[in-house]
Amino acid sequence: MKYQIVYDKPAVKFLKRQTKEKQKWIIDAIRQLPHTGDIKTLAGHPGVFRLRVGGYRVIYSIENEILIIRILDIGNRGDVYK
Repeated sequence: MKYQIVYDKPAVKFLKRQTKEKQKWIIDAIRQLPHTGDIKTLAGHPGVFRLRVGGYRVIYSIENEILIIRILDIGNRGDVYK
């Protein structure tokens, strides 16, 4: 089953500020979802996960019924959880 990836506005905004190499690195890691990568569930947020990509974190949710991975936010390790 192939999931469609949908980016929310904060994630797009973060990606646009990065260099082309970093953009490619992060997007390649996102394309491996939902089964590959350093993935953990966010405490206190059922159905929301984080993907570790070096010093960056990708916050996302999965809508299995309609095969969508929604990228909620991307940011630096210390800033994205605020």
